Formats: sequence, C-alpha cells, structure tokens
Amino acid sequence: MRTVLVVANETLGGRGLLAKVKEKAAEADDGLRVVVCVPRTNPRQGNIIYDEAVFDAAQVRIDLARKILREEGIDAIGEVGDPDPYTATMDAIAEHHPDEVVISTYPAASSGWLRRDLIERIGEATTIPVEHVIVDLDQEGLPFGTTLAVANRTLASPTFLEALKSRAEGDLERHVFIFVVPQEGGHGIAARQARARLTQVIDRARAAGLLCAGMIADPDPYNAVMNAVQFFRVDDIVISTLPATRSGWLRADLIERVRKATNKPVEHVEATDAAEAAA
Repeated sequence: MRTVLVVANETLGGRGLLAKVKEKAAEADDGLRVVVCVPRTNPRQGNIIYDEAVFDAAQVRIDLARKILREEGIDAIGEVGDPDPYTATMDAIAEHHPDEVVISTYPAASSGWLRRDLIERIGEATTIPVEHVIVDLDQEGLPFGTTLAVANRTLASPTFLEALKSRAEGDLERHVFIFVVPQEGGHGIAARQARARLTQVIDRARAAGLLCAGMIADPDPYNAVMNAVQFFRVDDIVISTLPATRSGWLRADLIERVRKATNKPVEHVEATDAAEAAA
C-alpha cells in the first residue's frame, strides 16, 4: 500500500488539497494510506499558553480530516506535529516512511511556511518526492459550513444541541461543528473536568448525526473563542450559557464582545430550566 504524508494546518480542509488526495488515491493501484501531520500553532490571545488547548486545536483538524477522507473511502491516520513545520514534517517522515509528501499552504503572499522556504528545505532534506498544493481559502472557501460551539457547564443542554442541529439546515453531512470548552481555571482538575464534558457532548452530537470534533481551551471564554477563530475558519458561533442571573459569561458581556471582535453571526443559547443549568 502506498503511503502519502500530507502536511497542512489551516488549509487542511481546502478543496484543492482534498482533490489532490483523491487524485493520489485513484492512482494507487494497491490502495492508499494517508498520514496527516498538523504542526501545532500557538495562540495569539491570552497571556498563558495552555499546552492541551494548543494540542487539541491541531487534533481537531486531524479528526475532521480523517472523517472527511473516510467518507471518500480513503484510509487516513494523523498526528500532531512540532510547532515548526520543518521539524514536524521531518519527524513524520522518519516515523511513517512515506512514498511521497504533499505540503499544503496558503498562496505566497500570505504563507509563513513559504516565507521560510519550507518546500525547498524539505525537498533538499529527503529523497522522496515533495509536492506543493496551494489552497486559497479566501477565494474558494471550504467545502462545508463550520460552526463554533462554545459552552462549559451547559454543554449537556438539549436546547444547545437543538440549536446546533438547526444550523445545518437539513444537510448534516456538509456542516462541521467545533466544540470549544473553556476550562475553569488553569489547573489539571479543571482540564480533566472540561475534557469529560467535551467527550460526553461529542458522543451525544455524533449520535444525533452531527459531524463534529472539539477542544478544551483557555479558561477565559473570550480568549478561548478568539483563539479558536484564529485556529479555524468558521462561518458562525453559538455560545451557550447559564441563565442571566447565574452566568458570569453574560455579566462579562461575552456575547457582544465576541460579536464585535469577530464580525461573525453569534447566537446565544441560554439553559432555560434547572435541569439544563445543572448539567
């Protein structure tokens, strides 16, 4: 079976890259195995970098890419790489011994990877073929809609899940949901609690037919949203909170701050009864 290493970050869901992988699969007589490598990206928002949040952001890209490729009948595995794309690529080559490498970037005018001569450096460092795919998301967009779903204590709210299902407008297979769960504090227990809530909501969302993945994030919900908007190209945002009398997020004017800072449609979903608010 032929192995292709795909290295990408923000352009991972681009139409051009997906078309290239499908082309490789059609050419592989004995089948194709795709290894997706996503270098970690440090967030710009906030004074502290939370390693789990950085790792999760890259893992979300991998999880969604694997699901999309599986729908095309293409076998794929993935790994989160070093923040330096050169090191991430060379580590993945040493680990997986691919037959060729496909590196996806933005156009030259906006690509930090190209400014660092990544393609040439990888080509000089290895004897396997290296192919460069340019993805211009500003021009072509993504082949699916993407909603950022932000919540913590109200993640289990049925109202929240119903609001998300309505965003897909009857086409669940062409819409992606990225759950963002701010951890309450910077200690390990908070991260584990957020992870448990995230796992539960993803299970429920997938059972409801949603194509989704998720990450724990910065304890400050505003920083969490702004970093997620940096990591992912999203169409809209849904934020779920406790009722107004109990919500610190609402007291901090989170909804309006996010709306003004992102220029994205932002829907607020409030847990409406005691059972939902306690979930």
